[in-house]
Amino acid sequence: MAEVKHKSVGSLQKGNYVVLEDAACIVTDIKISRPGKHGHAKVNLTAVGMLDSKKRNTVMPGHDSIETPVIGKKNAQILSVTGNSCNVMDVETYETFDLAVPPELDGQVAEGQTVVYWIVLNDKVLKQIKSE
Repeated sequence: MAEVKHKSVGSLQKGNYVVLEDAACIVTDIKISRPGKHGHAKVNLTAVGMLDSKKRNTVMPGHDSIETPVIGKKNAQILSVTGNSCNVMDVETYETFDLAVPPELDGQVAEGQTVVYWIVLNDKVLKQIKSE
């Protein structure tokens, strides 16, 4: 089960993480309209998917709440590298699994290195190489 928290849409800022269309996204733009005579302020939210880089947009009342993903940051050791994926072992649980190597780290990962990975909505994402 993916961990999420609820946060007021009106309190979001650029760079916050939200869940839109069942995908974890980073808020890239937020516009808040003034409330009307009988209405509420509307929030126009634009976000980009963390894993698929797809742009998503939604408009909702400013007093509504939106899901925000709980991101777990963990360390792992690289056991083997094959093409653009690597087999890693979590340093706490000793669980082994495969992670895709992101384009910005291509050619930099090697066996024996310690890396930081994030757990976002049941997905594991390689984020950076830890310097010893």
